[in-house]
Amino acid sequence: MSKTDFFPVPTTILRAPVWYDDAVRDDHPLPLLPGDYKVTPGAGNERWTVANLKTGETVYNGTGPVEILRERA
Repeated sequence: MSKTDFFPVPTTILRAPVWYDDAVRDDHPLPLLPGDYKVTPGAGNERWTVANLKTGETVYNGTGPVEILRERA
C-alpha cells in the first residue's frame, strides 16, 4: 500500500458549459493548482478565457460561465 492510498491528491477541474444544453457542465482535469489559473469572464457575447498564470498559455476559450474547482480524489 502506498502513501497516496491514504492521502489522495486532489484534482483541479475546469468546469465549463456544453454547447447543447444550458444546464449540463463538462469537467476537464487541469495539471496545476486552482490558484495557477486566471478566469476572465466574457462581457456580452465575448468568450470566456482561462489562462495558466505561470506560462500565460490559454487553456480555455469558449462559452461561459466557467469555474476552476478543487475536487477530492
